[in-house]
Amino acid sequence: MIWSVYLSGEIHSNWRQEVEQGAEALGLAVQFSAPVTDHAASDDCGVAILGAEDDKFWHDHKGAQMNAIRTRTLIEAADIVVVRFGEKYKQWNAAFDAGYAAARNKPIIVMHGDDHQHALKEVDAAALAVAQTPAQVVQILKYVIAGKLA
Repeated sequence: MIWSVYLSGEIHSNWRQEVEQGAEALGLAVQFSAPVTDHAASDDCGVAILGAEDDKFWHDHKGAQMNAIRTRTLIEAADIVVVRFGEKYKQWNAAFDAGYAAARNKPIIVMHGDDHQHALKEVDAAALAVAQTPAQVVQILKYVIAGKLA
């Protein structure tokens, strides 16, 4: 079996690459997917494809709907959803993805630092694991996929 893992959340660091490289180094049978991480493309995809909007609300709305096609499809296809909350920005989309994954009964691994513990207590409660680092996520994947600690 090849496990499908969706990597949601913060797009301003290389955490996804760290998880992917760590899983590859361990030879885990896993395929990763993610939202569009090009911030400008994600924000402007709706108007770039469907036409300009004078009102910023409708500009954002078009993009959000198009991004939701990808996000919902990949979350529904995932065996595991990893949701990363970074330090610099509030990732409302990550919280939505975690809620959507929970509603779809997907196993969730949440990753964030201590500074987000209180704000994310409900998200953490829905998760099956709460990690702080990409290395911990890789070790969780190793355990659940390969059944090995060492």
